[in-house]
Amino acid sequence: MGRWSQRLAMPFLEFAGVPSRGRVLDAGCGTGSLTLPLAAHQGLEAIDAVDFAEDFVAALRGRTNDPRIRARQGDVCALPYEAASFEAVYSLLVLHFVSDADRAIAEMHRVLRPGALAAATVWASGGMPSWRLFWDTVLLHEPTAEAIAPVRRPLTSAGELRMAFERAGFMHVVETRLTISMDYADFDDFWHPTAYGQGRFGAFFDALPEKNRDRLRDAVKAAYCAGEREGPRSFPSTALAVRCIA
Repeated sequence: MGRWSQRLAMPFLEFAGVPSRGRVLDAGCGTGSLTLPLAAHQGLEAIDAVDFAEDFVAALRGRTNDPRIRARQGDVCALPYEAASFEAVYSLLVLHFVSDADRAIAEMHRVLRPGALAAATVWASGGMPSWRLFWDTVLLHEPTAEAIAPVRRPLTSAGELRMAFERAGFMHVVETRLTISMDYADFDDFWHPTAYGQGRFGAFFDALPEKNRDRLRDAVKAAYCAGEREGPRSFPSTALAVRCIA
């Protein structure tokens, strides 16, 4: 997902806005898909970034020498910062994965100064047709994969993200949809990141008998090609986003 979070970061920031100065937080920074675009705003005096995965934090540290960026390990459901510390807090593709989204949003509110900005985005339910193509095909040909198949996550239906921020006491909550294009150069570009990258499918796929692996790969390739020659494919993909004031 890293390349798609990088692609989503710019329209997300254009929608959310960035303070002209002060201190901001990237809550759930991953490897820096949002942190680094925030650093392009020279007026910001400090850019804090926190993520639960220490290896992601280390990767972000290795990608920048900007002295304003301070990356640390931590939990977005218990942010390791004092109250009223930030002019803005952002969350890019995180809140639908955390253990307690309401608590994480309450923590975002706690660390913001009164009148400061919060913004968040999550993938919309059904908003990733490339993902649906992949999993619909896998489940059709290998039903045992149902145990690891993605399920609908919280906050991913229209209105859910907005209502969660309103419950936390945020004001002037505005919700929108952001659409990016997930572009693949060819089938291998589509297949390899999921079959051999991070995630539960890779281990599941490796454990299959070789004939099952070959059959499954061929089936996904046929779905990708959809009767056409193999080559580039583009899938419009949609996220929900909110911005609001503490």
